[in-house]
Amino acid sequence: MATDTTTEAPRIPAEQMGTLLELIRGSDSVELKLTVPAESQRATIATLPLDPVEAQPRQVFFFDTPDLALNRAGVVVRARRRQGGRGDTVVKLRPVVPAELPAAVRRSPAFNVEVDALPGGFVCSGSMKGRVTGQEVRDAVGGKLPLRKIFSREQRAFYREHAPAGIEFESLVTLGPTFILKAVFEPKALGRPLVAEMWLYPDGSRLLELSTKCLPEEAFQVAAEARAYLASRRVPITGNQQTKTKAALEFFAAELRAGEEPAPEPARASGRARGSGGRFVKASAAPGTPAPRR
Repeated sequence: MATDTTTEAPRIPAEQMGTLLELIRGSDSVELKLTVPAESQRATIATLPLDPVEAQPRQVFFFDTPDLALNRAGVVVRARRRQGGRGDTVVKLRPVVPAELPAAVRRSPAFNVEVDALPGGFVCSGSMKGRVTGQEVRDAVGGKLPLRKIFSREQRAFYREHAPAGIEFESLVTLGPTFILKAVFEPKALGRPLVAEMWLYPDGSRLLELSTKCLPEEAFQVAAEARAYLASRRVPITGNQQTKTKAALEFFAAELRAGEEPAPEPARASGRARGSGGRFVKASAAPGTPAPRR
């Protein structure tokens, strides 16, 4: 049965448009995202011109304290393994105001400011990126290599500047891995690449996100074109929106907590993780406000 996509999708309130425009003007890129409801994922994959067999497998590991203190401070520490022995790392801060970032950080080739936007919400983040091998990531999560060794000097300095006082790399725990299938395709009707990412969790739940990146000056035109294309393919754009990062963090943090309980109940812990949803920052939540600094 086809999904009804005629319901009006959430839109950014008019009073927040000025903030959004300012953030976009100060960013390096914009990523437009859409989370597809679980009940519509199969139909969406079938209706889009993508080949699931050609999807690239990835593993993502997040690092935080068991109570997600970094996440509460707006700091994300991540490592990723990709097919072919490659890997990458990132230390991300969100939300940020581009104009308030230090000039030296903005000039770094490893640093990128990006606005993530999806129906009804947006957030601006700053990411300090690094390259490693997949084996180095495996060694770090396996305890054979100190975690800090897979992050560059710039990344470690960026982390110290924004992480809560007293939380060093050595005190972080591994949350994951999350297994991901990533497919890139370019619909002729849209004329630009789209990315489909399926995040698979150990309890069988999953999250499907569609996204496309563009230059800041293209954001509103690309958003309108992508919205029209997805609507033409009957992809629902009115579902509850989630962030992949928060959903993964909360899932594995709940799993850790369940393991520490005297009488753990895995089914209930798993249910809490799925139900938490990992909602995206709503436009009304003043996404331009920087996270607390040390």
